[in-house]
Amino acid sequence: MVSALRTLMMGCLKVLFITAWYPTKESPVGGIFVREHAKAVNLYDDIILLHTVGHDQSLKGWWGMKKETDESLTQGIPAYRIWYRRLPVPIVSYLIHLWSMYQAFRRIRADGFRPDIIHAHIYEAAVSAVIIGKLYNIPVVVTEQSSKFSRRLLSRFDTWKAKFAFKLAELVMPVSKFLQQSIEEYRIRARFLVVPNIADTRLFYPNSDFKTERKRKLGRLLVVCLLDSSHNKGLPYLFNALAMLRIQREDWHLDIVGDGPARAEYDCLVKELGLTEKVTFHGLKTKHEVAEYMRQADLFVLPSLFETFSAVAAEALLTGTPILATRCGGPEEFVSDDVGLTVPPRDAKALCDGLNYMLDHLEGFSPNYISNYAASLFSPERVGEQIQEIYSASTRKFRT
Repeated sequence: MVSALRTLMMGCLKVLFITAWYPTKESPVGGIFVREHAKAVNLYDDIILLHTVGHDQSLKGWWGMKKETDESLTQGIPAYRIWYRRLPVPIVSYLIHLWSMYQAFRRIRADGFRPDIIHAHIYEAAVSAVIIGKLYNIPVVVTEQSSKFSRRLLSRFDTWKAKFAFKLAELVMPVSKFLQQSIEEYRIRARFLVVPNIADTRLFYPNSDFKTERKRKLGRLLVVCLLDSSHNKGLPYLFNALAMLRIQREDWHLDIVGDGPARAEYDCLVKELGLTEKVTFHGLKTKHEVAEYMRQADLFVLPSLFETFSAVAAEALLTGTPILATRCGGPEEFVSDDVGLTVPPRDAKALCDGLNYMLDHLEGFSPNYISNYAASLFSPERVGEQIQEIYSASTRKFRT
């Protein structure tokens, strides 16, 4: 809390968030980790957020701006949505997009909000951020969370945007070392410092008494993910691992929270493998409901093929739940032997062996230790303090 006290003594900063991802009515969980960063910063500073939503052909002019009024989406963060008109020539459309962000910045500045620093989220939003920063002599830092880098999905234009923005930014903050390495594999150079995602300690906390009771009965396994057709969350490997596990033991049940286009396909696969009685699909749930599922679980399973960080793994740890995760990128950086186990991705046999081991050793994991460990890494206060130190160094450099 030393840096927090220092911030209070110095006076809070005015921080402008510019992001390409943020929760919307249509996608209330999209970019939720950006909002968690904003809420952490808001513990110390004044913040306004600009969300570049995309194109809207119904606009009367070239661009439009509207303040978000749904409190369930903003959660106390003043947020503005920005749209622009798309034209047949892509480069012209992109220039209109940049112009819309510049005009939105001018509008909030004219209304009296003059940021001391700009914090961009995702390379796509960082381009307009660094341009504005150069025009107004404002330092810009960037948080990067996109899995496009690790999955090698960046187009040539995307690569240019990332190189341009990261070169001009004061600091780039990937959420894991794995993501930083993936960025550097594109020959993108920047000043990097890993700053993790945030998990909400008010929602995710342990219930150790309940877990002790559950361990004496049936091992409750939990997966929380999007059921996507790309199978990047590794569920086919997990189902095959469970089919192997069932031959050896019956003292477990898997709960799956989440939905998506592959739901029907996974239903069929579960039936084919004879797992219908052992696997329950619960569909989409609210954050509060997800936290309760985690508290009731004995083991959180993350069988993903790629993860730049894995917010759900951090949240599960906050509830005191041990984790079995694949070494798919970010998770192995914080899933230590004291809080869980990691196994190779794309390997059903390794998953089966890992499940066997964890079910046999659940009582060796302390929910309180796991939760405290996660809070020391991912709490809003901890990450907020890290960001404050970054802001302080960046703004001090621009004042000198």
